Amino acid sequence: MPEVRLVGPNGEQVGIVSIGDALKLAQESDLDLVEVAATARPPVCKLMDYGKFKYESAMKAREARRNQAYTIIKEIKLRPKIDPHDYETKKGHVVRFLKAGDKVKVTIMFRGREQSRPELGFRLLQRLAEDVTDLGFVESQPKQDGRNMIMVIGPHKKKAEAKAEKAAAKAQRSEEASGTETSADGTPAPAEAPAPDEASAPQE
Repeated sequence: MPEVRLVGPNGEQVGIVSIGDALKLAQESDLDLVEVAATARPPVCKLMDYGKFKYESAMKAREARRNQAYTIIKEIKLRPKIDPHDYETKKGHVVRFLKAGDKVKVTIMFRGREQSRPELGFRLLQRLAEDVTDLGFVESQPKQDGRNMIMVIGPHKKKAEAKAEKAAAKAQRSEEASGTETSADGTPAPAEAPAPDEASAPQE
């Protein structure tokens, strides 16, 4: 392109200039001429320190990945005629996963003649969904998948929220363990002065 729309190092609009003038300005400023909008007509170029720009972009991308919370799908497997004690144990796992902000894939495994009684699995999945309704919702309704029946429960809380609450609870436990009391305005309350030892008290 013979001409470019030039943007200065501080974001100021220089205007449309020839590519030669743009390169000359970059050289005089000891900066790079970087194309930032190739599809524009004329293309938009900016004067900048390209090495610094790449470094800052990489740091921003790294920080974004660090802060991004991924939702993990956990799986729990049940039998249609599960023992009440085993059901409570499995439900406890589902509760823990949902509290952590994870989705839960619940699979009912049918064997032999159980495959002719899909309503047993459907009722069990409905019961589980009702038992954890405070923590999650049915994201994918029960459906038959070969010998299995599958349902997905999604958490009400996002992963990031669950992590933040867990960190806050951990900090609270640490504070309580250290015995630090806080006053009404949130500042640490001064410790009470120990009573003077009678043996070391000054005699009148």
